[in-house]
Amino acid sequence: MAEVQTDLSIVIPLYNEEESLPELCAWITRVVEKNQLSAEILFIDDGSTDGSWSVIQSLANTNSSIKAIQFQRNYGKSAALHTGFEAASGKVVITMDADMQDSPDEIPGLYAMVMEQGFDVVSGWKKKRHDPLSKTIPTKLYNWAARRITGIHLHDFNCGLKAYKLAVVKSIELYGDMHRYIPALAKYAGFKNIGECVVQHQARKYGVTKFGLNRFLNGPLDLMTVAFMGKFGKKPMHFFGALGTLMFFIGFALALYLGIDKLFINEKGRLLAERTEFFIALVAMIVGVQFFMTGFIAEIIGRNASSRNNYLIQQKIGV
Repeated sequence: MAEVQTDLSIVIPLYNEEESLPELCAWITRVVEKNQLSAEILFIDDGSTDGSWSVIQSLANTNSSIKAIQFQRNYGKSAALHTGFEAASGKVVITMDADMQDSPDEIPGLYAMVMEQGFDVVSGWKKKRHDPLSKTIPTKLYNWAARRITGIHLHDFNCGLKAYKLAVVKSIELYGDMHRYIPALAKYAGFKNIGECVVQHQARKYGVTKFGLNRFLNGPLDLMTVAFMGKFGKKPMHFFGALGTLMFFIGFALALYLGIDKLFINEKGRLLAERTEFFIALVAMIVGVQFFMTGFIAEIIGRNASSRNNYLIQQKIGV
């Protein structure tokens, strides 16, 4: 007999959240049972140094739906989510933070948007936040930039409360701090039906935030990485080659003009080595060649990569 697939996989990355785990687990269980959903709760302990793992073990002894993975050390949220996605098996995968700022009461609505409305990804939008201005203002700027660069019109890219079709999380790879841009990664993987849902943001009840000021620097850098890899990851020559060719052409055209001017128009004028334009043309040609060679080398590396022909296939017939 074929095994019945679980409705939900709830992936919860955590780091030093021992105080909130029992209450969070009980809350999730109440919501799931009330809505008659089958669910697995996946706790990914990202190298906690408090008693989080002991709490998870205790909870698992009384709740068969709990599964857990413990990292040897702290690797970051992206690594925890990636591991959780690999272990998930439910029709819909929901991610949420363990600090109880994400409300489990949102789970049925997110599940319905994926299963009934057909969204590939549903991102939570904490429209009313319980955060200081030092966090909300940079977040608004970051979300504005992310919308412009990715073309995905979400108000809150970094909201931990999201829902995905199982196929989405099995088709993307997270590393570094790429968890902020899962909707963009999904879009570049071919899942373009991305929605948004206003969710409740609760004030932190236990512990302190685990994210420092470095996220304001790393976030924009990761955004540029995601945008570039999504558009040119398999064809780097289209970016570097085009840019290099353009710069070389500009430099060559300027050098040609200067040569013609010196030989036929102003023969007694200043020497080429005394003209600023000559050095601009020279630098432009050199940089253009360097960009072109960068694209060429990137193509060679990509040609030998094991993932060069990894394409997402939606359906097959007779194959």
